[in-house]
Amino acid sequence: MKSILSRWLKNDIFLLLWASVAAFSTYFCMYAFRKPFTAGTYDGMSVWGIDLKIMLIIAQVLGYMLSKFIGIKVISEMSPRNRPLSIVVLIGFSWLALLFFNAVPTEWQPFCLFLNGLPLGLIWGIVFSFLEGRRMTEALGACLAVSFIVSSGVVKTVGKTLMLRYGYSEFQMPFVTGSIFVIPMLLSVWMLSQIPPPSVLDIENRSPRQPMTVAQRRALFQKYSFGIVSLTAFYFVLTAFRDFRDNFIVELWQSLGYDDAMILTTAELPIAICVLIIVGATVFIKNNAVAFWYNHLFILLGGLTLIASTYAYEMGFISPIKWMIMVGFGLYLAYILFQSLIFERMMATFKEVGNVGFLMYVADAFGYLGSIIVMFYKHFSRAHFSWVAFFVKSGYIVGMSCLLLVTASFFYFIQRYESQRINHHVEEISLN
Repeated sequence: MKSILSRWLKNDIFLLLWASVAAFSTYFCMYAFRKPFTAGTYDGMSVWGIDLKIMLIIAQVLGYMLSKFIGIKVISEMSPRNRPLSIVVLIGFSWLALLFFNAVPTEWQPFCLFLNGLPLGLIWGIVFSFLEGRRMTEALGACLAVSFIVSSGVVKTVGKTLMLRYGYSEFQMPFVTGSIFVIPMLLSVWMLSQIPPPSVLDIENRSPRQPMTVAQRRALFQKYSFGIVSLTAFYFVLTAFRDFRDNFIVELWQSLGYDDAMILTTAELPIAICVLIIVGATVFIKNNAVAFWYNHLFILLGGLTLIASTYAYEMGFISPIKWMIMVGFGLYLAYILFQSLIFERMMATFKEVGNVGFLMYVADAFGYLGSIIVMFYKHFSRAHFSWVAFFVKSGYIVGMSCLLLVTASFFYFIQRYESQRINHHVEEISLN
């Protein structure tokens, strides 16, 4: 059986289908352990004088953010043979934290969510390590990315259904939701473990992917520091916006007059389809540099969509539901290109040896730091906004940051690329 599967996985089409399903389902299942608690509203409950749901979200994001800083080292240095077991152990730990979430007194519940988020921040980097450095990485990354969009809404729908239809409390529901996805998660991880390493053709088309030492990470960052800092600065505000929308989507829809559990899923489906088509289509761009420039342009399109749709909503040109879908499209078009492609194509364009995990975890660490700052500002500052008003203001800020910082990155990397081409040309002439 194993030898038959190995032969099938040498076929590009079968490998694409197998790896897409494995990556999508693994990350989808991870969300069942991370996001279902946000389906609860925890009305009238507080801890230390602060709204309980806000404290739970802050605690989990703190754990998630810390894991991103840890991941800069752990993910970039992890060997392939340790990946499958690491996923199972990390998700198992987060599931155990949800069990204690229902058992401990209220004042300890935020700590349980901190422990729940701490291991889960490493899952993306491990999963993407199976996919990077391939000719089909864009298509695989697009499938992985769609799970971000769809899974959050689906697991919240499952969580809400468990409470409304089956009578589980807001504290029991997260662990029960995770329990539903344990077997699918184990099957998905096994599928991931069967994916072969990049072929010789993949390595020639992209660049070798391997664990990185501290010296290698430092050298790569210093070499492209302005571009990496520009992209990370934008990702700082983008992640904060995305996380705010994801964590408080129930409250946003309620403020807009929608309280149907299914809208948490149905409104995300057109976003997922459109983003999948655009991002997946970049696999057909064989020239890595051209694809890298297009990645920048598509992110800029996402920023423009945020600004234009928010303005149209404020002026009354579009309905709330159309606005939420368009904002979701602009947000996730930019977000998914970061998560799946832009650093992948950067490494391939400049033929750098290493892995995407290092660059992505640098960006992610500061991205979730931004998420923490926004939540503290929204809930603890004297500036009080309604859910919708805060979301509108944030949309403009993220859109304008995109136009400024991503444009700066675009021109910086073009200049570096042209300089590198000239240097290579001079070296070839001198050798001849």
